[in-house]
Amino acid sequence: MTELDLAVTGYANGGLGIARHNGRVVFVAGALPGERVRATLTQERTSFARASVVDVVDASPHRIDPRCPAAAAGAGCCDLSFATPDHARELGTRALSDVLARIGGFGDRHRPLPPHVEALDEDPTGWRVRTRLAVGPDGTIGLRSRGSAEIIAVPCAGPVDGLLDGVGGIGAAPGAELVVAAGADGRRHIVELAPVPAGGRRGGGRPGGRSGPDRRRRAQRSRAVRSAPRAERVIEGEAQVDQAVGERRWRIPVTGFWQAHRSAPDVYSRAAVDLLADAGVTGDVHVWDLYGGAGVFSGALCDADAPFTVTSVDLVDTDAGALAAAQVALADAPVTAHRGGVAETVAGLARPELVISDPPRSGAGADVVDAIVGARPRAVVHVGCDAAAFARDLGRFASQGYRVRAWRAFDAFPMTHHVEAMAVLSPG
Repeated sequence: MTELDLAVTGYANGGLGIARHNGRVVFVAGALPGERVRATLTQERTSFARASVVDVVDASPHRIDPRCPAAAAGAGCCDLSFATPDHARELGTRALSDVLARIGGFGDRHRPLPPHVEALDEDPTGWRVRTRLAVGPDGTIGLRSRGSAEIIAVPCAGPVDGLLDGVGGIGAAPGAELVVAAGADGRRHIVELAPVPAGGRRGGGRPGGRSGPDRRRRAQRSRAVRSAPRAERVIEGEAQVDQAVGERRWRIPVTGFWQAHRSAPDVYSRAAVDLLADAGVTGDVHVWDLYGGAGVFSGALCDADAPFTVTSVDLVDTDAGALAAAQVALADAPVTAHRGGVAETVAGLARPELVISDPPRSGAGADVVDAIVGARPRAVVHVGCDAAAFARDLGRFASQGYRVRAWRAFDAFPMTHHVEAMAVLSPG
């Protein structure tokens, strides 16, 4: 493989260093700005290339020994565990600011200035309360390697203490996946998902010479196969896990969605309430909680000691299990659950004063943003777990007269490049 000597001068959204070689941009995995590295090419295109560090010649003062043994062994988990936590958050701030300007149109003159990434709690390790592991053909259990189907059996530094104890010897079926979750009560639950059909298996790397549309189509087909219903078997604990936010309790399917970081549900809930209060929202309000899952934001708004009072909530999601959990947890709250696609469902709902929009990684998209704007709420809290999609959605809100009043960002997955961002918008 071709090896390059590179001076890394920048940082890109996605956790990659930026260098140049013969006039072409090279995105470098495992590099920090200010470093000189030797790296092997992993992908070449006309306008850019990708490479992976094999040796650090001149190290950044922010480089440390990797905190995550699994990532150091090649697993696709903690891709910034070799950077100090403060610097990793600073890089996340830079990347978020860049995409907000380039994609969202929120440049240097925009006020408020883009947010700095905040820590969810003090410890960058031992934060993860749920994880998904692969089972290899020989029964090896671990995380997948970056860009391949190889199983890395070295433990990750992210999970809370005890989450992975003894997992390697539980006897799962080759080709299966394990979902491992810790509840608010400290109990561990493990559910095995039957193997994915061969056409949906994750394969190796980035094939060269294929067009972008071809790659997207292959990825979409693969995701469709992987997301199809799969047989489940409880190996340890129960099929549902107890979770808590404030005084409320949820029973969530182990294979369903819950925030991975132990502190995230509480922090995000408080942040949404605070943003709305700071934006001047008062009085009685009807709420749309879109992509609301088990209704954590719904519960937080209903329970909040805030200048506004929630009189009713329409909670919209496609996940039947999450909505069933919401109906139990929020039985005493004025929440009505609706199962269906967001854009289609909101067309039949009463006009809201407030909207919470927490879409998946791909973002809300034009149809949903347009539907929200068309309802003319007094305020919108929009959440994003992908910086580029978040910026794109906010840009569309802004183009239709909704202004960002305040925003925050969080180190949602410590030791990684991932950032969770949240903004409150209102007309004018």
